[in-house]
Amino acid sequence: MKKQATLVALLAIGTIAVNSAFAQTPGVTPSEIKIGQTLPYSGPVSALGVIGKAEAAYYQMINDRGGVNGRKIKMISLDDAYSPPKTFEQTRKLVEQEEVAFISGTVGGPPNMAIRKYMNDQKVPHLFLRSGVSSLAEPDGFPWSMMGILSYGEEARLYAVDILKTKPDAKIALLYSNDDTGKDYALNFKAGLGDKASQIVSSTTYETSDPTVDSQVVIMAASGADVLFVHATPKFAVQTLRRKSVLGWKPRTYLSVTAASQGSVLEPAGYDNAEGALSVAWQKEPGDPQWANDPGILAYSAWMDKYFPGANKADSTYKNGYQGGDLTVRLLEKCGNDLSRANILKQAQNLDFELPLLLPGMRFQTSPTDYSPIKNGRLQVFKTNRWVLM
Repeated sequence: MKKQATLVALLAIGTIAVNSAFAQTPGVTPSEIKIGQTLPYSGPVSALGVIGKAEAAYYQMINDRGGVNGRKIKMISLDDAYSPPKTFEQTRKLVEQEEVAFISGTVGGPPNMAIRKYMNDQKVPHLFLRSGVSSLAEPDGFPWSMMGILSYGEEARLYAVDILKTKPDAKIALLYSNDDTGKDYALNFKAGLGDKASQIVSSTTYETSDPTVDSQVVIMAASGADVLFVHATPKFAVQTLRRKSVLGWKPRTYLSVTAASQGSVLEPAGYDNAEGALSVAWQKEPGDPQWANDPGILAYSAWMDKYFPGANKADSTYKNGYQGGDLTVRLLEKCGNDLSRANILKQAQNLDFELPLLLPGMRFQTSPTDYSPIKNGRLQVFKTNRWVLM
């Protein structure tokens, strides 16, 4: 009887300890973990809101299978309209009122920059940011904030290297947004060109609140440029491709990854207007015949058929949401039953995954001193109706 009483007492102490741990970790219960994010479901870049819907569908698939380590994932995704003040307001709501365990997958340079100091002051993991602004990967100054994609600096330098190699005498036009994201692209693109940066004959910016970029395209076309580098969100990328076609301007065109979605940019712009455009890839394209029997693409395609029947599988916004969900689930699996914020961050700092949608040979890798998880990319060219790796 004494042994049985002792066992009961130990079990009771263990239960109290577990419940105490849950009580000390906001958003975590024995049956649920609550995650937050903000996305532009309205406003000038609302096309990117599809990412959040796709990520929610991924978690629904995981929950239908029983969740992660017995816990269902509850994602609270709020609209920030791509407005930094709104991002800050909604993020505070997620942390202080909804009491999420961590923030994952916030979109955009300006929104993430707006909340970075707050997240680090609060010591809440701010993970897998959907922005490649180089200064967002600073583990020394902001250890709680971690990038989730290829840095824009690395991407921009890839375009610069290709221009130097294929058209060293180019006259270059540059279009970018007048914010942290656009400025990061422009700065690193110019750095990659080195002394050839003097061959930029037109450098033009736009505000995300502008109705169109038609006047900017007219200015660039009049400059006589025969190479064009475009950083733009989907709406402005579509306008750029259409307007340069109307003007009969045919520069060698480089599109940032933010401007290169086949479904949300190239298709509405018209495939003829996108012919020959170049961009950087680190993920497999669902429509590429070489991946027809690839297990990762087959799984993605089956998921799309179930959760988004009839949707355009070539729209990379769905793919980004799917991969973001996959990455977060893998992180939670690594955390096991220790879902303290400190352990969530610790595990995020030590990732090494070959995600199913990444191109062969690429891995998602982090360390306590390296918050740039995607290390490289490959150039691709748009031909007829799809992207082709170079």
